[in-house]
Amino acid sequence: MTDLDHLTQSLARNLKRCRAERGFTLDALAARAGVSRGMLIQIEQARTNPSVGTVVKVADALGISITSLLDFDHDPQVRLVPPEQAVRLWSTEAGSHSTLLAGTEAPGPLELWSWKLVPGDASVSDPHPAGTTELVHVSAGTLVLTVDGADYAVEAGTSACFESHVPHAYRNDGTVPVEMTMAVSVPEPR
Repeated sequence: MTDLDHLTQSLARNLKRCRAERGFTLDALAARAGVSRGMLIQIEQARTNPSVGTVVKVADALGISITSLLDFDHDPQVRLVPPEQAVRLWSTEAGSHSTLLAGTEAPGPLELWSWKLVPGDASVSDPHPAGTTELVHVSAGTLVLTVDGADYAVEAGTSACFESHVPHAYRNDGTVPVEMTMAVSVPEPR
């Protein structure tokens, strides 16, 4: 079984479990997430590899982290995530990518990401639920962080934090790759 097969199976199993735990019908979850009922059925039957945007919308609608949807195991109190289990969720042909390094649910979803943006690449994110906060630390290059239409230059060695319930994006207008680490904190569902 390939890594993608493991990922697809884990996503299917975890989505079914989380939806059942919350008592959501397919229609209710589809409406909350803004994705089609058919897409949810395909995900739960492990018949599709949905986009990162779709996985984020479903996780947000369930009030959980992406990690919880993609996690192979839920057992130990201390969970080590070796490099081969980190999940690359976004990439471009030019070489940009984001990798979910680890995540947890307590007290609300908290995710740790590693990003690389090659010159000229960008990643646009839909708004997250109100109360979601992102922390970014740039270790190489200069990131152009766009939050609610305003651009901010985040140079190597600099960190930024912002509320990500508004449209936001990450862009590399420079000539060298941007490398950054990001943490995303989502509030507990009410």
